[in-house]
Amino acid sequence: MGDSQMKKNKFSLGSTDKDRRNNLIVIFLAVILVGVVVLFFLQRGEHKEILKALNAEKDSIQMELTEMVQSYDSLKTDNDTVNSQLFVAQTRVKDLMLEIGQVKKASYEQIEMYRNQVGSLRKIMRNYITQVDSLNKRNQELMVENAQVKQEFAQIESQKQRLEKEKERLSQRVEKAAALEAKGLTAFGINSRGNDVNNSRKAEKIQVNFTLGKNITAKRGAKNIYVRIQRPDQILLLKSKNDLFRFEDLRIPYSAMREVTYEGNDLPVNIFWDNNGEQPLIAGEYTVDIFADGNNIGTTTFSFKK
Repeated sequence: MGDSQMKKNKFSLGSTDKDRRNNLIVIFLAVILVGVVVLFFLQRGEHKEILKALNAEKDSIQMELTEMVQSYDSLKTDNDTVNSQLFVAQTRVKDLMLEIGQVKKASYEQIEMYRNQVGSLRKIMRNYITQVDSLNKRNQELMVENAQVKQEFAQIESQKQRLEKEKERLSQRVEKAAALEAKGLTAFGINSRGNDVNNSRKAEKIQVNFTLGKNITAKRGAKNIYVRIQRPDQILLLKSKNDLFRFEDLRIPYSAMREVTYEGNDLPVNIFWDNNGEQPLIAGEYTVDIFADGNNIGTTTFSFKK
C-alpha cells in the first residue's frame, strides 16, 4: 500500500507539472495572439491614416491643378503664338488632373511623381504669366503711344486744315484784291455819224465806255475784255455761237471783245457792238456786263425809246 500510494502521488505531481506547462504555453500563445491582433489593428489604423494623408495630398494636388487651369483661363494676350503655347500648357495641366482623378489609391511614389510634375507645370505657368504680363504691358504702352500719335496727328490735321482755310482766305483776299474794276461804266446807242441816240430805230451801234481802275496787285500785260449785252427780251446780242469765253467752270457766249494792255494804272477802254446786219434793236432796258480774268468786273443798264 505504501508503494502504491507513493506512485499515485508521483503521477499526480507529474500531471500537474505538465498541465502547468501546457497552461503556460496556452497563455503565452494567447498573449502572442493578442499582441498580433493588437499590432494588426494598430497597423491597420496606421495604414488608414497613411491612405487618408495620401488622398488628402492627392486632393491638394488636384486643387492646385484646378487653380492653374483657372489661371491659364485668365491669361489674355493678342499674340497668337503665345495663345497657342498657353493652350498646349493648359492642356497638359488638364491631362494630369484627369490622370490623378482616375487614381483610387495613390502611393507615396505616385504622389511624389505628381508633386514633381505639378512643380514643373507651375514653373512653366509662371514663365507664361511673366511673358504675358510683359506683352500686355508693352501693348498698353503701344496703345498709349498710338493714342498720343493719333492725338498729335489729329492736331496736325486740324492745324493743316486751319492753315489751308487761312491760305484759301488769303488767296481769296489776294484774288479779290487783284480783281480789276470797271469804273465809270456807261453804255448808250450811237448812229452812223457817232452821235448819241436813244431811239432804237436810229441806233446802229452800242458803245460801252469804262476805265480799268488802278490796281498794283493785278497781273499786268495783255488782257481780253468781254462784253455781254442783253436785250429787254432777255436775248443776248451775239455775232457767232463760237464766240465763247471761260467764266468759272463754264464757257459762255459774249457780244463783243477787245484786247488791251494793262500796266496797273487807270486805263480807259471803249468797246462797240455793231448792229449792222443784225436784227433791229428794240425799245426797252438793256443790261451790260463786263468780264476780265474770269471775273465780272462791272454791270450797268441803259434804255432805248421807240
